[in-house]
Amino acid sequence: MSDPVAIREARPDDVPLLFSLIVELAEYERAADRVAGSEALLHEALFGAHPHAEAVIASLACEPVGFALFFATFSTWLCRPGLWLEDLYVRPAHRRSGVGQALLGHVASVAVARSCARLEWAVLEWNAPAISFYEELDAEAMHEWETMRLSGDALAAVAVSR
Repeated sequence: MSDPVAIREARPDDVPLLFSLIVELAEYERAADRVAGSEALLHEALFGAHPHAEAVIASLACEPVGFALFFATFSTWLCRPGLWLEDLYVRPAHRRSGVGQALLGHVASVAVARSCARLEWAVLEWNAPAISFYEELDAEAMHEWETMRLSGDALAAVAVSR
């Protein structure tokens, strides 16, 4: 019999662990060179005067094995709040052990408790195991929507062009 997955809210002293898991996720997504944040920035985003996101940590037998990071959104069409799941990561040795489902279930329960209309996230097109996992949960792929992004110099240019 395997150990049950324990999910708990992240605490300020978890920031080094969370940042290391974020780096692991970036390596898995073949984008480690794009990690430009820091533990200090993550701490401010999660626990500063005006937190922008929340995180939970999953453990098996008291060993941290994954995390989820999410934040509030809003649907104008539904006039209701939602949650955006920015990251859900399970260390490779612990995949297919129920950790991912426990993390997603936890975030979904937060969304329900907050009367959110939606829980949304993005998945890389090449990540077939994740896509299969999400499809098994009846998640809907939003094929007609294309994600757009402004960042860096482009973001600054648009901001000053007003």
